[in-house]
Amino acid sequence: MPMATEALAQTLIVIPCLNEEAHLPGLLSQLLTQSGGATIVVADGGSTDQSRAIVNRMAADHPNLILLDNPRRIQSAGVNLAVRRFGAAHLWLVRIDAHCLYPDHYAARLIDAALTTGASSVVVPMVTDGFACFQRGVAAAQNSRLGTGGAAHRHLGHGRWIEHGHHALFDLSLYCRAGGYDEAFSHNEDAELDKRLTALGGRIWLEPTGALTYFPRRTPLALLRQYRGYGFGRAQNIARHRSPLRLRQAIPVPVAPVACIGLMALPLAALEPGAVFLAVPMLLWLLACGTYGLMLGWKQKSACVAFSGLAMAVMHLGWSMGFWQFVLTRPTDGGAPAAIIPGQPNAGADLSR
Repeated sequence: MPMATEALAQTLIVIPCLNEEAHLPGLLSQLLTQSGGATIVVADGGSTDQSRAIVNRMAADHPNLILLDNPRRIQSAGVNLAVRRFGAAHLWLVRIDAHCLYPDHYAARLIDAALTTGASSVVVPMVTDGFACFQRGVAAAQNSRLGTGGAAHRHLGHGRWIEHGHHALFDLSLYCRAGGYDEAFSHNEDAELDKRLTALGGRIWLEPTGALTYFPRRTPLALLRQYRGYGFGRAQNIARHRSPLRLRQAIPVPVAPVACIGLMALPLAALEPGAVFLAVPMLLWLLACGTYGLMLGWKQKSACVAFSGLAMAVMHLGWSMGFWQFVLTRPTDGGAPAAIIPGQPNAGADLSR
């Protein structure tokens, strides 16, 4: 990858971060060793653990490593701020999520794919793994078709052109022209940006050699909150771009209303036995998730993987809750963001949103 190696010095790597002390030492060591002088910015959203101290300690020996305060906390704002502050004189932008495991020479692989294919954005597959028992169940759910609906970037496969995937690399000039991430989106900001990039003529390449390992939430409540955000962001995206739901996205939409009706019907059944039939859809959904999880657990010979049924139910419920939260509240859409001008940290940024 000689061309990619030369281009690394013109690459801006941004790592949005919040309390990632467990992952930062290994991740930063890997990037500093393999990223050929690229500018590496950790955009910290107010960590209360040792994350900031870790970055500062390593930056003392590596002038290309920079700690940047991200007062808006969310990832989209952190990446945009880093681009505004440090994007000048760079050709490529690489987004790194701190709680993932990356293949060696990750940035070089992405640049090589972009140079070879002519892509303006490179995305990568994401395989989920876990340590604690429930987390392993979540990982199995997110690697399954019932859990993710068979999204292309959730499974290993061959390189191809797609409409959306897990963000990895951008042509920085096109990213800036599109306005970067919309900071009104706390979730699903990646899919929203892909809509604007392709509208400007950008092409998105899925690069299998850049496949990363993602570590999911460790508790049901954290998973529920995460997927509620995903559902809200997807509904927000649909409202912005008038794009229809795909079948895999439409299936979980009725889950929250079905669960609500079912939970109200079960106590009523003590007074009116016929009310139990209102709970049938909820019970069938739970049975489908539970059965699928048990099948995965049996297939993989793992009791922890059997928890994937619970994880799927939590994911579906959270996503549906977020979707209906947006539909019922319909917050005002401020419109697509203005173009980013590197070197002007506040240009185009509406900090009130």
